Amino acid sequence: MYYLSPFTYLINAVLSVGLSHTQVHCADIELLSFQPTNGTTCGYISTRGEYLVDGQATGECQYCPIGETDVYLEFLKIRYGGRWRNLGLLWAYTVFNALAAVGVHWLARVPKGSKKAGRVETVEGKGKGE
Repeated sequence: MYYLSPFTYLINAVLSVGLSHTQVHCADIELLSFQPTNGTTCGYISTRGEYLVDGQATGECQYCPIGETDVYLEFLKIRYGGRWRNLGLLWAYTVFNALAAVGVHWLARVPKGSKKAGRVETVEGKGKGE
């Protein structure tokens, strides 16, 4: 059902354009603190989208678990390259729903019976000229 909802593509488009390619700076309260192993610096941690406040520190290491918004967006399976596809799918949903609404209205509400030429029904149920 996730892929059938048009809001999926709206949110994907908005988040990919609004948040992509942005650096994150953690506040002091958001930093994770730990002690490095004996005789090493904090720089031994391999980072992928995260960052260390001071990679050469030998005391307390401060680590931010996210340094780029693209890491978070990748977790949500939102990619900047898919922004036009998402916008196109959103328009396809909109056009399809408008056409479907008009089609259902035509099928359900528009009279389809044959009409005799020259005879028009009035509110009372009697035609003109009777």
